[in-house]
Amino acid sequence: MKTLTILFASLSLMLAAAFAQDVTIDGSSTVYPITLSMAEEFNIENPDYSVSVAFSGTGGGFEKFCAGETQISNASRPIKEEEAQLCADAGIEVVEVPVAYDALTVVVNPENDWAQCMTVDELNMVWQPESAVTMWSDVRADWPAEEMVLYAPGVDSGTFDYFTEAINGDGGLSRSDFFPSEDDTVLVQGVEGDANAMGYFGFAYYLEEGQKLKAVEVDNGNGCVAPSAEAVEDGTYAPLSRPLFIYVNKTAMAENEAVAAFMDFYLAEENREFISDTGYVLLEDAMYEEAMMELGQ
Repeated sequence: MKTLTILFASLSLMLAAAFAQDVTIDGSSTVYPITLSMAEEFNIENPDYSVSVAFSGTGGGFEKFCAGETQISNASRPIKEEEAQLCADAGIEVVEVPVAYDALTVVVNPENDWAQCMTVDELNMVWQPESAVTMWSDVRADWPAEEMVLYAPGVDSGTFDYFTEAINGDGGLSRSDFFPSEDDTVLVQGVEGDANAMGYFGFAYYLEEGQKLKAVEVDNGNGCVAPSAEAVEDGTYAPLSRPLFIYVNKTAMAENEAVAAFMDFYLAEENREFISDTGYVLLEDAMYEEAMMELGQ
């Protein structure tokens, strides 16, 4: 019996040690391509560790993060005060790490040859709560009298929060008669499949689709500007340029060597190509260095 007890204790220690090598990440679907790319490369170079990445939206990710179910949370908006308090109440020390800039992109089907550019006011006309817009001709009289079909991130998405804040003036306020999904791929497919569709999501998902989607230029009063890395860098793609983040459980990083190793990898200068390869825009070097100092790396 004593031998069995020792054996079970040894197995428990081995399982605990194996679990300690795991890193679990959830959150924003916009940040997902960056973190997934980092995780895949990290797993190749570090086979003793295992990093898994999922997406349930920025809000859903923070719920899991503050419940201690994940060590890192992807976010396409800053953490809200109530979310930060939830983490604090759970004893989780949170570190915010900016990782890239995004050009949040409004898209239409390639067959749409009329909506080349839309003003911020026109986007507001379409997406505001209780919008009266049902057809494209409701926006401009010379546009087709065809029913507009709308796709957008779900309400747990940071992209939804950011877009509604930038376009409607209040994060979370939007018309409700659209097709929602926390999976940007679903939104992409929706717009690709309907000539009268419009949607919005992160720039990386637009770039990935090539000629299957068309980006709408945005006019904030200073002329029409297409989403691009250059327009984000020079500040002309406004108001839909935004920073992207990951949030790290600092205590978990101190206790789990895999989390610390992954963050070293994520922020290393030589690995930043994995960020730019997704289509997002790199931050200034000083911002990555500041994040490393904040993490104690």
